[in-house]
Amino acid sequence: MPIGPWDTSRETPRNGPWGQHEPAQGGGPSPDAAPADPAAPDPATDVMRPPPVRLTRTDFLAAIAANKRNTEILCAVLILIGVVAGGGIGWALPILTGADPAMAIRTGLGAAGFMLVFSLAWTLIATSFGDKMVLGLTGAREVPRAEAPVLHNVVEEMSIAAGLPMPRVAIVETDALNAFATGTRPDHAAIAVTRGLLNRLTRDELQGVVAHEMGHVANNDVLYMTAVGVMVGLIVVVNDLALRSVRFVDTRSGSNRNKNGGLIVVAILVLVAIGLLAPLAARAVQMAVSRQREYLADATSVKLTRNPIGLIGALRKLDRADVRWDNASKAVQHLFIVNPFKKFGESASALMATHPSVEQRIERLQALGA
Repeated sequence: MPIGPWDTSRETPRNGPWGQHEPAQGGGPSPDAAPADPAAPDPATDVMRPPPVRLTRTDFLAAIAANKRNTEILCAVLILIGVVAGGGIGWALPILTGADPAMAIRTGLGAAGFMLVFSLAWTLIATSFGDKMVLGLTGAREVPRAEAPVLHNVVEEMSIAAGLPMPRVAIVETDALNAFATGTRPDHAAIAVTRGLLNRLTRDELQGVVAHEMGHVANNDVLYMTAVGVMVGLIVVVNDLALRSVRFVDTRSGSNRNKNGGLIVVAILVLVAIGLLAPLAARAVQMAVSRQREYLADATSVKLTRNPIGLIGALRKLDRADVRWDNASKAVQHLFIVNPFKKFGESASALMATHPSVEQRIERLQALGA
């Protein structure tokens, strides 16, 4: 029996929890008319109709809470990986150099504490200047209201719905379809969309995308990802130190082998395990955090707009877009609404996928009906 906030086992009543949806123009078909063939062209425009959107019932507030809880757990796991890796190296190195085991334990505890304090301090520094760095890396240009009135109006609507200050509005001059938010505090946030997205999305779809990005601002996602990035970087440095330490021991520690006996072997195994497993585990957690934040922002978009159909339509267009953003910065690829370099299917590797598949996101959005 399905459980959790994404339960899709209950069907939506005829008009759905959002009420009757009318088309943007015209009166639309009568509710009693026979359903049109979704694969047939629209006789008024001779354009193929988009696939129908099927909504089911769930509690999007519970979905938001579940995703936020999962993100916090993953961040805690990542910090734990860093602390354990630092403590393991701090214990192993004194053992390999012939130090007393009691001193090695104290050194290990000190190294673990250093990893924790240094990561928090560096995260604070990085978050102070993160918004300007991201805008510069992506080539985003802040635009006044007179240049992009519709975009400004939509951003203003969503900031009011979220109860947040109006973020800065920026455009990236590329035909690719994408968007991102930056800023570690709501009063220093910015939302940027590409020119291609602005030109090809309807207003409802643009509203869904902007609400998604406003969700990132409201949920402090950029702060989460900055902290995660700092921790992953530190763990990579720790990994390099561990592997270099093994090579150092092979050439310098021959006189210490008899003194500590089996502890030398254990210390070498600890360093090898940290060197091989810590970066893989950290990368997997980083990507899992990235995917959770996208689910969370999707659910927040529905909370702000009360209409999942706009974001569903936008995601379908983004997924079908044939223009790739090849010159985007890989350093911030996890910040975009979809990855600018590649598409991730449902079978994508958890170690490499920065985003959940569009199919999975649409499936969950279709469940956000109550």
